[in-house]
Amino acid sequence: MKKIAMAAIGGTLAGIVATGYVTGPLLAQEGARETSVYEQLDLFGDIFERIRVQYVEEVEDKELIEAAISGMLQSLDPHSSYLSPDDAAAMRVQTRGEFGGLGIEVTQEEGFVKVVSPIDGTPAEEAGIEAGDFITHVDNESVLGLSLDEAVGLMRGPVGSEIVITVVREGADEPFDVSIIRDTITLTAVRARTEGKTAVLRVTTFNDQTYDNLAAGLEKQIDEAGGVENIEGIVLDLRNNPGGLLNQAIKVSDAFLDKGEIVSTRGRNPEDGERFNATPGDLAKDLPMVVLINGGSASASEIVAGALQDHHRAIVVGTKSFGKGSVQTVMPLRGSGAMRLTTARYYTPSGRSIQALGVSPDIIVEQPRRDPNAEEEEETTNRFQRSEADLRGSLNNDSLSEDEIRQIEEDRAKAEAAAELREQDYQLAYAIDILKGLSKLAPN
Repeated sequence: MKKIAMAAIGGTLAGIVATGYVTGPLLAQEGARETSVYEQLDLFGDIFERIRVQYVEEVEDKELIEAAISGMLQSLDPHSSYLSPDDAAAMRVQTRGEFGGLGIEVTQEEGFVKVVSPIDGTPAEEAGIEAGDFITHVDNESVLGLSLDEAVGLMRGPVGSEIVITVVREGADEPFDVSIIRDTITLTAVRARTEGKTAVLRVTTFNDQTYDNLAAGLEKQIDEAGGVENIEGIVLDLRNNPGGLLNQAIKVSDAFLDKGEIVSTRGRNPEDGERFNATPGDLAKDLPMVVLINGGSASASEIVAGALQDHHRAIVVGTKSFGKGSVQTVMPLRGSGAMRLTTARYYTPSGRSIQALGVSPDIIVEQPRRDPNAEEEEETTNRFQRSEADLRGSLNNDSLSEDEIRQIEEDRAKAEAAAELREQDYQLAYAIDILKGLSKLAPN
């Protein structure tokens, strides 16, 4: 039914090449199309009435209508959907930065629920859910054949309740179950810290708090370092960031750009396109930047990465991003519900669309999986490494002052700390090494 209805609607919207001498036939075709639409609506009414009267169980009229609306929107693309009044209210709460759930951003692929990314510090992330995981069952109920909203509805529940999801993961031989306790998800949009002389800004989502959190976090790191001259560079970590509000992506990009286009959107009609430009001022004071992305970086994350990459403001490091290059507009409907409709594609400053392609890093760096056996072997090897200073009777270095020796030891300690970071987060350590190398090339 849904396919028939959508096919009819698609037919009515097909373009027609018009010239002055075919006005009469065009009017006739227009009338024929309208007739076809009304026929399809009559067909819908017939099916609706038969379900009401003859279906094996009694069904609510409201549920049938909402299901029809949901089916029509979901047939368009994975991101268009109908939001019931409850879902619309939950979405408004989520954009403010606090909501209940597992803490994962999901999409639908080949009938299954695919994890775009887990959100930092949430039950899903702590349970080990990873970007790219497929969820096939929720509490032993298959999600195959369900709409994305229906599958997400199965995962919702009271805070503190347990849910068991079945996961299929690339590289794992068999599906496996993961038990998660639902919780209230309070998002900290940006976490800022300093690693050595590098300010690390970890952006987990783009909600109403993101830009303010980022600006305050960066200012705090610069103050604690004793001034911007003591910072070698900035890492903007967008890994596993599923996106969010377009205006926040624009603000974050603008924070590091002085001029030029940030992103443009192009809808069905050329006149509906928009272009967003940067304004003067760089929060980073022209410090070198690295942007970290991976397969869980989507939507707003890709806008920021693409803008900074195209303007040569940052080196993009990591793995290819998710590739969600479409814009959804949330439209309020009668009865407190809403419709999320894909209305445009967005394009980076160079004019490239990343829809289904993603942002390609300037330097591809995979995050290696840790091998406990290899780590043990490495520790055993390091335990027996010796240097000249360990040899009995070795000569002292009498060419350096105590201050110079102390500086060498401090530099060595920093290098060892960097090596430890590689064990914890190889991609981040790689980004910091790039900034450290760039600082050595910069003039004093």
